[in-house]
Amino acid sequence: QAKARLAGTGELKLRVVDQQDFSRMVVIGQFNLGFIIARLDGDLYILDQHACDEKYRYETLQQSTTINTQPLVVPKRMELEPADEMVVAESLEVFRKNGFELTVDEEAPPGQRVQLVAVPFSKATVFGPADVHEMVCLLRDSPGEHCRPSKVSAMFASRACRSAIMIGTALTKAKMRLICRHMGTMDQPWNCPHGRPTMRHLYDLAPREASGNKDTRYMGPQNAS
Repeated sequence: QAKARLAGTGELKLRVVDQQDFSRMVVIGQFNLGFIIARLDGDLYILDQHACDEKYRYETLQQSTTINTQPLVVPKRMELEPADEMVVAESLEVFRKNGFELTVDEEAPPGQRVQLVAVPFSKATVFGPADVHEMVCLLRDSPGEHCRPSKVSAMFASRACRSAIMIGTALTKAKMRLICRHMGTMDQPWNCPHGRPTMRHLYDLAPREASGNKDTRYMGPQNAS
């Protein structure tokens, strides 16, 4: 299960946050029209509203999108090792989901069995045999239905960024709670597709509360409806 180790902004103290912890976060409010302040037990965290929503949209696209295809005028015979031809034969649906149509002729000599007959359709990105080779390498190392070539992942990252909640957008408490809940449903919620952290530890409330100085500026509601 994915976990994040977050260092505090003051005294160095590591926190371990599990994905299920996001459902327990209590939203305090929004800061500077760009960040969500939330409490988890005795700690405050700051979440980047754009990065969080962008990563949720990106993972949704990665998991659910089937890309349209464009047939080639002349099919392209792929030069693959016999073992890689087996990878293709076992993963035709994964290639199809990414917009690649491939045929496998079991009667052809080894190394000449696979043909590329259609590629993903995109106005801004050109796909070809090199992307098939990349997918073969990815599937060989880590088989899975959510395998995506780098060009497709970049397309999804751009699309997610453009459609995500922007910095400067005022959010209701309900919308902020939804963003926190979405974080708990992701495979890797800790960074946006471009590598920016989605959250940071902000403040340790334990020393303040232990001393009896319960400053309400840091407390927030105890129950989120």
